Amino acid sequence: PAPRRAAGGDPAPPAVGAAPPAVGAAADAAPGTGPASAPSPAATAAGSVTPLADRPADGVPGPTAERLGSAAFRADYGVRYAYLAGSMYKGIASTELVARMGRAGLLGYFGTGGLRMERIEAAIAALRAELGPGGGFGMNLLHALHDPALEEATVRLFLRHGVRFVEASGFTQPTRALVLYRLSGAHRDGAGRAVAPNRLLAKVSRPEVATAFMEPAPEALVRGLLADGLLTAAEAGAGRALPLAGEVCAEADSGGHTDAAVAYTLMPAMTDLRDRIVAERGYPDGIRVGAAGGLGAPESLAAAFVLGADFVVTGSVNQCTPQAGTSDAVKDLLAQADVQDTGYAPAGDMFEIGARVQVLRRGTLFAARANKLYQAYRRYDGLEAIDAKLRRTIEEGWFRRDLEQVWKETREYHLRAGRPQEVERAERDPKHRMALVFRWYFVHSTRTAMRGDPAERVNYQIHTGPAIGAFNRFAAGTALADWRNRHVDAVAEALMAGAAEVLRDRFSSLGR
Repeated sequence: PAPRRAAGGDPAPPAVGAAPPAVGAAADAAPGTGPASAPSPAATAAGSVTPLADRPADGVPGPTAERLGSAAFRADYGVRYAYLAGSMYKGIASTELVARMGRAGLLGYFGTGGLRMERIEAAIAALRAELGPGGGFGMNLLHALHDPALEEATVRLFLRHGVRFVEASGFTQPTRALVLYRLSGAHRDGAGRAVAPNRLLAKVSRPEVATAFMEPAPEALVRGLLADGLLTAAEAGAGRALPLAGEVCAEADSGGHTDAAVAYTLMPAMTDLRDRIVAERGYPDGIRVGAAGGLGAPESLAAAFVLGADFVVTGSVNQCTPQAGTSDAVKDLLAQADVQDTGYAPAGDMFEIGARVQVLRRGTLFAARANKLYQAYRRYDGLEAIDAKLRRTIEEGWFRRDLEQVWKETREYHLRAGRPQEVERAERDPKHRMALVFRWYFVHSTRTAMRGDPAERVNYQIHTGPAIGAFNRFAAGTALADWRNRHVDAVAEALMAGAAEVLRDRFSSLGR
């Protein structure tokens, strides 16, 4: 079959024959009940025409973008496609990005990670004003490993403002905050079925973590919330008949925090697990399994649906769009990336335990420097023990300031943030002090990238996966080659329409 092309490119010739009417673990013949499925203005502006996959081949309908995945998912989320734009921290998945998805009859998640509560609340207000009372949008809840109170405060904010869609990321087990969000408002309907108005989507990369989200909320957490008056008996009772997360997204190797899982093995494990737990529990609405990670070309999305995905969640490709809340300098670098131009570095928020993030390697030295900092942390017991040559390299070449100055800034930050215990521990434990000083570099590298500071370009920390390189190849020679034309809804249109074309071509070629 001819290669797929992005919007604005030369269309591939129509395929001969017809494919099954829908692809996906929970695909249905009927389309979703979300907004009308007209092409978005952005896709039209980018030079697209009615996608070939939406036209009949030789008079026989093939799969269309609107019919991929689960019809029930599309109905519950009020979207045209079984496609979501995932969150990116510090508002890189911005209000502009999420609002544009909503106006196109799609849904995105605002990136709350690393933001103050007032900024999150302002984002909710802006999205409500932009999309109206019935507009669809989601908010991210990033696991706060050392600050469960922050998680709970964020959830209370979501509940106060009636946020119906939350993406939970970075969690390795259920927490009070997640249970509070999911079960608030849960009830039995007129037919006695358990119903939860709040949709929780959990992004996971390990089956044991997925199991915890596919089971009902842990009883100990439910009882604790009941005792504190945060849940009613009716909410708790309904919750015992529901999975903690109605949607579980299998996250393969991706930008940012990653376990480097392989989609070809992860997706079958997740769908088999889902089938077993739903059969055992008899959930009235089942559980939908989605796919994320590595989704940068139509072929990738098509493969996800063939593997049984009820929906897909994109990430890296959306960072290189006009709506992403990062600098033009970052987008210029991302638009030049190929599939091999990423690498792994320590995660700044979990530096001490060696968790990893995937970042852009081309055009920046962040990954190499961050890995050397982690090696130094493992090797030395404190800043004073670092050998003179390495210390000089860090201070003069990487940080551009003395380590003692960095500690002074870090100490003042923790005291202002109301965390004197961090300062007290660091002053007792030289190794913890070293960790806090090294973590400064991870915050600094993110800020300079988002500002687009040209003097700090080699230190840019840009979370991304190989999907951006795949999309750059897909878009080459088309209007979407320029990231300024890659409006987030146009990217969705191109990928989903292209996936439908790929599936029609592949299935029709099987009988040749």
